[in-house]
Amino acid sequence: MRAVVQNGYGPPEVLVLSASELARLLDRNVFGRKGPRVRTRGTDFVGTVEAVGGNVGVWRPGDEVFGEADATWAEYVVVAADRIAEVPTRLASQEAAALPLAGTTALACLEPVGADPGAKVLINGASGGVGTLAIQIARSRGCHVTAVCSRRNHDQARRLGADQVVDYRVDDFCATEDRYDVVLDLVGNRSLRALRRLVRPSGTLVLSGGGTPGSGRVVGALGLLVRAQLVARTPGPRILVPVAKPNTQRLQELRSLVEAGRLSPVVDRVYDLDRSHDAVGYVEREHPRGKVLIAVPGKGAPA
Repeated sequence: MRAVVQNGYGPPEVLVLSASELARLLDRNVFGRKGPRVRTRGTDFVGTVEAVGGNVGVWRPGDEVFGEADATWAEYVVVAADRIAEVPTRLASQEAAALPLAGTTALACLEPVGADPGAKVLINGASGGVGTLAIQIARSRGCHVTAVCSRRNHDQARRLGADQVVDYRVDDFCATEDRYDVVLDLVGNRSLRALRRLVRPSGTLVLSGGGTPGSGRVVGALGLLVRAQLVARTPGPRILVPVAKPNTQRLQELRSLVEAGRLSPVVDRVYDLDRSHDAVGYVEREHPRGKVLIAVPGKGAPA
């Protein structure tokens, strides 16, 4: 079996033959003292069920599934049966690998919106994997969406459903007099005070930022999340730091949105498995539009 393994720096289960995985900024941030804590990277995948455990009654060999597991940068993936769902028919199989973590995160971040049509939502970091999905999910719920991203991504944001687009390099979105029901920060490059000021008294500030590739702000973003836990106890708009918990129900919700034509993942580019180091480098250096995928050779492919 082929897998990407890094040795140093520089419940009921289903066996899945993997076809595509996801490269993320997080995949270069799993450091240990003497070497990587996680030697085989990756969490998101799409592929074909090869075998099932004795207590699995839903899935059968041959089923096309997508979901989350550990160590997915490999030809085969072992995954809990309740962390996968059927691949949406409206997507090319490979594209479904861009949905699991980013999609469940977007759903968790937008829980404060509920089914409130007309709610005003601002998304900082609207061109990334979570941001592009969050625009579409918020739009599907009838929200008025303001997307914050660079000018080169403005047309994409509008195509996905943003009503208003702000170029963060030109305009300070925190200086506006507008107020929002939900402010979703996926970057971590603004202070809590500035972000909270944008939120209506009855609204929610949602923090899910992991830092911007190449900006050196990963620690800063995590510090923002830590400070948010303390500030959340003070009077003012609610602060939410959601934790995306992948499960079949969440994945089926994403699948339903895709099948209804309301959700489509944005894929920036695809790398072969043996170029996974280039994929991580690209994610780290650039600002990918949507997701970067890693394609895994199927049966009969050269090892």
